[in-house]
Amino acid sequence: MKKRLSPLALSFFLILSCLIANGCAQTVKEPSVAGTFYPSDKKELHDIVDMFLASAPFIPHEGKLLVLISPHAGYRYSGGVAAHGYKQLQNLALRRIILIGQSHHEAFRGASVYTSGSFGTPLGTVKIDTASANKLLDENADVRYYPQAFAKEHSLEVQLPFLQSVVKSFTIVPIILGSPTKKTYNHLVSALSEMMDEQTLIVASTDLSHYHSYQRALEMDGKVINAIERLSLVTVGELIDRGESEMCGAIAAMIAMEVAKRRGADRGVLFRYANSGDVIGEKERVVGYASIGLFASPLNAHERNELLSLARSAIATYVQDGRVIEPEINNPKLRSDGAVFVTIKEKGALRGCIGHVQAVMPLYQSVIKNAIAAAISDPRFPPLRQSELKDIEVEISILSPLQKLKKVEDIEIGKHGLVIRKGFRSGLLLPQVPVEQRWDRKTFLAQICTKAGLPEDAWKDSELYIFTADTIK
Repeated sequence: MKKRLSPLALSFFLILSCLIANGCAQTVKEPSVAGTFYPSDKKELHDIVDMFLASAPFIPHEGKLLVLISPHAGYRYSGGVAAHGYKQLQNLALRRIILIGQSHHEAFRGASVYTSGSFGTPLGTVKIDTASANKLLDENADVRYYPQAFAKEHSLEVQLPFLQSVVKSFTIVPIILGSPTKKTYNHLVSALSEMMDEQTLIVASTDLSHYHSYQRALEMDGKVINAIERLSLVTVGELIDRGESEMCGAIAAMIAMEVAKRRGADRGVLFRYANSGDVIGEKERVVGYASIGLFASPLNAHERNELLSLARSAIATYVQDGRVIEPEINNPKLRSDGAVFVTIKEKGALRGCIGHVQAVMPLYQSVIKNAIAAAISDPRFPPLRQSELKDIEVEISILSPLQKLKKVEDIEIGKHGLVIRKGFRSGLLLPQVPVEQRWDRKTFLAQICTKAGLPEDAWKDSELYIFTADTIK
């Protein structure tokens, strides 16, 4: 006769089978670099992290911190820089941290997401947000669970002791990038944008320039830090492509920047920069480190009025003197890259409207450039005359990043603007247009096609994108 399991043993067997079948066994991913990148002794690690944090100032900042860009070298080299960023997390009500970094050891296509169990450090374990991690998986975008990517990887692990020291209780969503495709990038940006909420923070792990002279590192790192502070994805990409700057986690940082911009980020703040030469004194071959926060804060009344004044001054000066104004702007929110449309109305009627769909220059410069273009370069109207200046109204629309439309039912009149692209034709309508014209969704879709010179039903087989706009009148 076969020996029957006891009820207790049977229950245990069924529970274990269920966990294994669903990939939910609560395994601990043991640390890979404890004892090398940071101390393996709990007390020693606790003491060194506390020492770094105690030396870092807390800096009050306006707005919500959405992303922390943090270095990942050994604590001897970059721990002090990292602490300046993590110091800013104290007192924040965070419950989920999305960790994203570049693989340093394993070559693979796309991205790997660790989906279950927990990560361990000498300070304890941190649970993975399994539900959120699984939502990121997408075979079509090459985003999958590939545990080998994490086996020796340090870029995420070194962030954990700092997080464990400043955040009370949290889960993590660990993401390692291999060779991400365009689909990988777009999928992660879209999925992470939807995942962000008031209690979620992204930590993007990257070091900067590698093994240049001290002075050369300052030059290279200064350029990319400036671009990140301006949230200029275009500039970051160009600097990396041309070899003028280096970031071993460039794509991770750019994904985080893109997500932050979609969630309203308007500036980056450098908490601390240093390189290995500042720490050990060897300045022939150094590695650069930066701790940078990406913040979202709406423009206040003064800033909005300043942009309107710039637009009106730019129009008047160019129409009267043919000169482009060159103001000195120090406000970091106005110096961050922004996508802007400027609309001019004369006695309530449209008189010109031109802008940028993508953020390709600082916000204040985009306002000036497009205000002048709307006044003199809109092909639908003759150039604005000096005699008309007294009768015009100026409206500035600051556009959010474009998001591909999933289904037309998602379009909200009064909230969303539309962009259509088909072949060589494209068109854009701002969110306020269907409200002013009293269009419903069907008419809005037909009109965006007409704007692009397409048949009214061309939207059915065209690329459609939605965006929102902060309108300043």
